[in-house]
Amino acid sequence: MTAIISRLSAAVLLCMMLAACSTDDTPDTALDDGIDFTDRGRDVPSFSADSAFAFIEAQLAFGPRNPNSEGHRAASAWFTEKLREYAGRRAVFTQEFEHQGYDEVLDMVNIIASFNPTASDRIMLCAHWDTRPRAEHDDDPDARDTPLMGADDGASGVAVLLELARIMADNPPPIGVDIILFDGEDYGEEGDLANYFLGSRYWSANPPVPGYMPRFGILLDMVGGREALFPLEQYSARYAPAVQQEVWSIADELGFERFLNEPGMYVQDDHMILNEEYGLPTINIIHQSRQPGYGDGTWNFPPWWHTHGDDIEIIDRDVLGEVGEVLLELIYNRL
Repeated sequence: MTAIISRLSAAVLLCMMLAACSTDDTPDTALDDGIDFTDRGRDVPSFSADSAFAFIEAQLAFGPRNPNSEGHRAASAWFTEKLREYAGRRAVFTQEFEHQGYDEVLDMVNIIASFNPTASDRIMLCAHWDTRPRAEHDDDPDARDTPLMGADDGASGVAVLLELARIMADNPPPIGVDIILFDGEDYGEEGDLANYFLGSRYWSANPPVPGYMPRFGILLDMVGGREALFPLEQYSARYAPAVQQEVWSIADELGFERFLNEPGMYVQDDHMILNEEYGLPTINIIHQSRQPGYGDGTWNFPPWWHTHGDDIEIIDRDVLGEVGEVLLELIYNRL
C-alpha cells in the first residue's frame, strides 16, 4: 500500500496536532469509564431528515460506488467538495492509498473533515462511503455478481454525517468534531475479513496526525432503513460501554423506541478495527432485525442486506431523523 495526504495546509495540521495530542487538560480517553457526560442545558440545533434523505439521493445518482468504478471516483470528489463547503477548504483533506484486490489494484481514499479544529476536546464520527461490488444474497442468481446501489449500507451513514456537517457549518459545535468517511469497508468476499474494512485499517496504521486520540468514536452503518432496530451491538458494549449507554439513554429520553437496551449481535465492522488496532473506544449504531439465522440466532441484518433491494425505496426519513437528533443532543448538550 502507498499513501498520500493531499491538500492539507500546515496551519490546519498544526491545529489538529495540538487538538489531538494528550495534554494536562485533555480528557483521559484510554479509560472509557472516565468520560464525563452531563446535561448542560444548551440549545440543540434541529436535524433535517429531508436534507439527509436528499444526501442519499445525491449519492445514488453516482450509481454504485465500489472501488475503481466511475461512481466511486465521482462520489469521492463530490464528498470532498461538499465537506469543504461546510468545514472550509483548509479543514478537509484526503488520505489516498492503494490496496491489492482480488484481480486488481484498488485506488482508495478516506475523506476527513475537522470542525472546531483548535479544540483539544474532540470526538470522531465515521461511516463507510463505498458500496459492495457484489450482491451475493440477492434472490436473482444472475444479479449476484453485480455491484449494489447501497442506499442503506453505505449511503445512509454518510448522509447523516453530511447533514451534521451542514448543521455544524452554521452552528459551531462546543467541542471538536472530526468526520471520517472510510473507503473499502465492504470490498471483501464473505469469510475473507482481510479484504474488509480497508479504509479503517489503513487509517489506523497510518493516522494522518500522530498521537490523535479523541474521547471516543461513533460509527454509523445502515442507519436509514425502514423498521430499523438498534439493539446494543456487542463489540461496542465490550470496548466503549459508557459511550454506548449514553447514546442509548439519550434516545430513550427523546422517546426513540428503536434504540433497544438489550444485547444485539457482535458485528464485525470498521469500529472493531478502531477499537482493536488503534485503541479508540468506538461504538457502532447499526440496523439489526429480529430474524433467525445469524449470530446467536435471534438477530440478523435487514432483508435487503447485500441484495439489490438496498435502494432508495427502503429508506425511512424517520430513522435518519432519530439517529441525527440523538447525535446532535450528544454533541451540543452532553459534552
